[in-house]
Amino acid sequence: MKYMHTFLFAAALFFSGACFAQAKTDFKTVDDYVKSLGKLDTLNMGTISYIVTKNFPDPKDKVRAIFDWIAYNISFDLKAGRESDNEKNGGDIVLKNRKANAAGYAALFQDMCSVQKIRCLTVDGYAKYSTEQINEKTDGFNHTWAVVQLGISPDTWYYVDPTWGSGYTDDKLKVFTKAYNDDYFFADRTVFNTQHYPDNGAWQLGPGPKSLTGFMSQPLVKSAAYEFKLTKFTPDEGLIKARLSKPVAFTLKLNTNIPIDIVALEMGEGKKKKIKTVDYSLLKGSLVFSYKFDDEDTYPVTVLVNNKPLLAYLVEVGE
Repeated sequence: MKYMHTFLFAAALFFSGACFAQAKTDFKTVDDYVKSLGKLDTLNMGTISYIVTKNFPDPKDKVRAIFDWIAYNISFDLKAGRESDNEKNGGDIVLKNRKANAAGYAALFQDMCSVQKIRCLTVDGYAKYSTEQINEKTDGFNHTWAVVQLGISPDTWYYVDPTWGSGYTDDKLKVFTKAYNDDYFFADRTVFNTQHYPDNGAWQLGPGPKSLTGFMSQPLVKSAAYEFKLTKFTPDEGLIKARLSKPVAFTLKLNTNIPIDIVALEMGEGKKKKIKTVDYSLLKGSLVFSYKFDDEDTYPVTVLVNNKPLLAYLVEVGE
């Protein structure tokens, strides 16, 4: 029965998923060209911006080329990221060192877009990297991304996060893994707003958390949310207070044509980490399951779909 549900779930969403996939493949020519250019060592920012975009008259392709080059060639500066050190984020320094924190990534992206006369602004705000940050009170912003304008209507503003497009870190910001991710180019607004909260609410494009407190209270939404088109989830609070052996119900609203083969929960950390598969149903575009927690403690719990982390909670289990 599970496989029939999977088939119907995928078939019902085939056309929307196919359109989304087509939009992603439209940039193959741009992606391949920029990748072939390599590092472009010794060149200044303006020259690099010209070289990576010169073959593409469409502004959208130009922006994609700039995103690609930065994502391929700039790495995350872990020390500057942990310390929120923005002193080394000038374009020349970033190009020399080939690394930056989020403010440096966004500033370089903005500068390269400006050379092409494309309006781009950087946005300071907040992101969560660990379940330890759920409900945390923050002293100041800890992330920066960009918004690009390609027309006069509100629909022609787009989210771009060149930092997360270039790779990912562990939750302690101790290890950076280089991994190109174009989900953060003209990112899905619904998913993006569950991961980013702007310091200036004017730069929240589309619906999202109403306050920083509301944002910090939500679970940690992972990159796989773009692949599965996660639009809604319950519990919607990141801290789950559970009772021993009393089931907690989960509902994940998805909009994808990807067949769901396995759903599991990853619980705990380090040597205590364990993974347990769960029985689930697919009902009207939602993945539904429940789980009884039997370990009395407080620990992170990550929902895995097809073995990919989708979102993470902090669970307190008591009697």
